[in-house]
Amino acid sequence: MTNYIDPSRENFEAFKSLPRDRPIHMLNLLLYRDEAAYPEGHEHAGKGWSGRRAYEEYGKTSGPIFTRVGGSIVWRGAFETMVTGPSDRRWHNGFVASYPNSGAFFEMIKDPAYQQAVINRTAALLDSRLVRFEPGEGGSTFG
Repeated sequence: MTNYIDPSRENFEAFKSLPRDRPIHMLNLLLYRDEAAYPEGHEHAGKGWSGRRAYEEYGKTSGPIFTRVGGSIVWRGAFETMVTGPSDRRWHNGFVASYPNSGAFFEMIKDPAYQQAVINRTAALLDSRLVRFEPGEGGSTFG
C-alpha cells in the first residue's frame, strides 16, 4: 500500500492548471498515525502525542489562516465502513473544505505561519487523500 501525505509534483501542477477564479471544494480523507512522527528537535517531538492529537494541533494552528483566506468546512464525518472500494482501506475522518477560489488555497499554503502549522499535519498522518471538486448544487436525485 502506498501512503500519500503531500501532493506529487504532477498532481500539484494539474491542480495549479485549473481555473483559479471560482469556488472549490477539497475532499480530505485522513488516516492518523498511532504516534505522531515529529522531526527531531521539533517542540512537540517526544511528547508521545497520537496522530489524532497532532492533527488537532494542526487544526488549531492553521485554523486562523484558513478562516482569514475565506475557507470553511462544509461537511465532516467519522469513517464507519467501506461500502465500495478495497475492504482493507479505512480512514479515521473525512471533511470537505470550501475555498472562495484556488487563489485562497495558495495564499494559505504560502503563509509562513501555515508552513509551520503544516508540520503538525505531516507528523499526524499515515495516509491521506486531498481531492479538488467544483462545487455543485444539492438536490434529491443522484444525477
